[in-house]
Amino acid sequence: MRFPGIVLAALLALPVLAGCQRSEPPPAAKPARVSATGAFERAFGPAPTTDKGTCFAFVIYFPSVKNPGKFMPFPFFSFDERSLKKVALERMVGGMDESSYRGEFLRLFPPGSRLLSLSEDRGTVSVDYSREVGQLALDPEKNALLKSSVALTLAQFPGVNKVRVLSEGKELIPELALKEQPAASVAEPGEPRLLTVIAMKESAEEPVKEVDALFDRPVEIKEFQFRTDSGKVIAGDVFHSMFDMAAVLKPKDPAVLKNLSTLRVRYLVVDKLGRAATGDGSVALKVRLHQD
Repeated sequence: MRFPGIVLAALLALPVLAGCQRSEPPPAAKPARVSATGAFERAFGPAPTTDKGTCFAFVIYFPSVKNPGKFMPFPFFSFDERSLKKVALERMVGGMDESSYRGEFLRLFPPGSRLLSLSEDRGTVSVDYSREVGQLALDPEKNALLKSSVALTLAQFPGVNKVRVLSEGKELIPELALKEQPAASVAEPGEPRLLTVIAMKESAEEPVKEVDALFDRPVEIKEFQFRTDSGKVIAGDVFHSMFDMAAVLKPKDPAVLKNLSTLRVRYLVVDKLGRAATGDGSVALKVRLHQD
């Protein structure tokens, strides 16, 4: 199953998590720990586990609106180690549209911006963007933010020593050495946030057989309850997803969810560094097909 588009990209806009999610109870076999970068572990604690192949956890740094000059780390996962840098930079271009973070991340890239190519040569990564990104050369402040976002994001990957940023082959940011960024430039992620709640269906005609409440990072679910807007508890089993980033409900009576556009959720979750979050309120219920 895929997460729809951050984490369904760190789940609805999270395409990287998409291929990695799992909504069944944990298997009996001993799970293996995800391979995480040091940047991921500093921001979000020990990596979660997986029973499906080898997975990699990393972060992308987005410029903060609330803390100018600082960068917020956001977690992503992928099974393809060779494409981690490319995925990170492509997601950086796309930005974050999740309502839980609306207005908190500065959108650096002009409309139409694309990552054209990424190449490596003896520790130097060359990043070539479309011509739209070349406009940043006219804005020293945004150009500096772009440099820091790319440097922080690429510096977490072993073997990367230098980076060049281009726009359609023209140098935008001269080659720079990726030295450790000052700790002050990275903002504290804060408490966990609920991103979205999604009803999953096998087909348009089938009833809802699974509801996923997606968080922005791996969490331990201390309490999670799904209710209708009238306050009726929706009976069923609740599981963690793979990467511990979602509470997944398997309703005993799928008919209860028919035609619902909102749900009430009440929860208490704690991330891997002990940051707790609670919530109790109505949220939009988005419907997705498993093949989406």
